[in-house]
Amino acid sequence: MHMDVIDLRDFYGRPLGRVARRLIQNRIHAMWPNVTGLNVMGLGFATPYLGGLQGEAERVLGLMPAQQGVLRWPTDGRCLTGLVDERELPLPDESMDRVLLVHGLEGSEAMRVMLRQIWRVLAPGGRLLIVVPNRRGLWARREATPFGQGQPFSRSQITQLLRESMLSPSQWESALFVPPFDWRPLLRSSSAWERVGQLLWPRFSGVILVEATKQIYAATPLQVSKKRQRVRALAPIATRLPLVEPGHES
Repeated sequence: MHMDVIDLRDFYGRPLGRVARRLIQNRIHAMWPNVTGLNVMGLGFATPYLGGLQGEAERVLGLMPAQQGVLRWPTDGRCLTGLVDERELPLPDESMDRVLLVHGLEGSEAMRVMLRQIWRVLAPGGRLLIVVPNRRGLWARREATPFGQGQPFSRSQITQLLRESMLSPSQWESALFVPPFDWRPLLRSSSAWERVGQLLWPRFSGVILVEATKQIYAATPLQVSKKRQRVRALAPIATRLPLVEPGHES
């Protein structure tokens, strides 16, 4: 089940959340160094990481599952977020060049359907980047953070899930080697933890990042129930409860 959007916002407002965002953002940038002119969609609660892509991409939007809730983003200017049914994304086929899935897969009750929807909206040659809790990591065992909620994954589990959804893993990264505690001396040394963890125990990271590409051969149609239930479109909730913007990390 998806974590509530207010709890997610509050986590990223804490020192630990700001450190986690910075470390994961660094890995995202390493995997996607250039998104100039591309259409980028964030799904789940990806808005803390979309700000770094907004200045380069042609179009950026954030979609949040109905079970989670939605917050306005960005806080100033045109709203770029919407509340959706993850089983039926309200986007045309092949309309997105990049999809960033954060705080989405581990809480979903329809993982395969959601991934097939992502496959549908990805353009040929499009890429999906997923951030999920690592089953072997310490963060998956601490429920005080969003990465301790829902289902954690191993690399083999993600690989199988992606291949069943006609997506092929192409690149792997790991992040969050610092222990998940709000202890300021520990957080100040987070960069050192990250460097040492990447060298000595890469399989025990807090999160796994995997990039996957769309397979277009042997495509099979999505199974749609004859008794299809209509889902009413919902507008984002205007709120003045801000997300943490880039540049304010501890």
